[in-house]
Amino acid sequence: MKEPPENGTAPSPRSSERDPAERDDEKWMRRALEEGSKGHPSPNPHVGAVVVKDGAVVSTGFHARAGDVHAEGAALAAAGESAEGATLYITLEPCNHFGKTPPCTDAILASKVKRVVIGCADPNPSVTGGGIDRLRAAGVEVTTGVCEAEALRLIAPWSKYVTQGLPHVSLKLALSLDGRIATRSGASKWVTGPDARARVHALRSQHDAVAIGIGTALADDPRLTVRDAVGESPVRIVFDTKLRLPPASRLVETAIEVPTWVICNADASGAAEETLTTRGVEILRAPSSAEGRIDVAGALRLLAARGIVTLMVEGGAELAGSFLASRLADELHAFLAPSLLGPRGRPGAVDWAGPATPADAPHIAEPTWELCGKDAHVFGPLVYP
Repeated sequence: MKEPPENGTAPSPRSSERDPAERDDEKWMRRALEEGSKGHPSPNPHVGAVVVKDGAVVSTGFHARAGDVHAEGAALAAAGESAEGATLYITLEPCNHFGKTPPCTDAILASKVKRVVIGCADPNPSVTGGGIDRLRAAGVEVTTGVCEAEALRLIAPWSKYVTQGLPHVSLKLALSLDGRIATRSGASKWVTGPDARARVHALRSQHDAVAIGIGTALADDPRLTVRDAVGESPVRIVFDTKLRLPPASRLVETAIEVPTWVICNADASGAAEETLTTRGVEILRAPSSAEGRIDVAGALRLLAARGIVTLMVEGGAELAGSFLASRLADELHAFLAPSLLGPRGRPGAVDWAGPATPADAPHIAEPTWELCGKDAHVFGPLVYP
């Protein structure tokens, strides 16, 4: 006899009539999704895998780094002979082509698993359907679309990269309650507290690159490294139309230690380029916009061509505005400090024309709110009406 629900209400027909096997598939796929969130495999996608047999986990795996064994290969290797007759749960359709590693379909077939459950199909136009078709042709039972929405979210940055040739862009803002980023004297250190800054450092470590505009570089002389969290520092990028980045800046002085790229337009000074390159800075020349600034979309295509899948834009207001005006920011991370900087403080965190009406405003579709010490962190995917 089934126990009644804790809230005393009868279960919905949908939940009570669902196939237990379907519920189990979702349970184990969510475990695979947890595994898939680990590692830093860029420019490859995040993928997780779980081998299950007789209702218990035999092994797990994830894709740790580009060039390393893929998630399903790691899970099957850990399972060994126990994989025979088991079910393999994998968040993304297994590859069926040679890259830096052999096709994962070979390892799956060699393992003699009975069934493969897949979260989402591979969106890469050059390989769509290959892995699923190969497994089915070999007689393996394949189920697709389990926890598909979650699986697609896991690979969203990489999916944009392979289908559009653009990095996935996270926009980070730190502002006061009245929307200011600095005081009337221009002081901006620090609008938010140490917990929020540690969260920002953790976010940096999860991205391939972090970018700022030349205004922020000149005003703050930042390092843009990961210091208050565990992880590696990303590539540091400065949008600098006329190559005004000072050779004595901390970014240039540490360019040998941490990759530092400066994006300028075609007519920026050749002498300035030579000065920066001799100090280890790489210069990328992007197309110009109609206003004579750097064309953001063109710059993003340059970065994608160099293997940048995820980019976090940290400021300043003009650069943030350019990404929003171009509808090229995919995700927003706003850190809100419980302070007021006043009407004579520096302008808002975003400098752009903005929407004509509130209904036209870009917004976070499903915002998550968390406390970072005394500050609030609201984040989620951006929607452009």
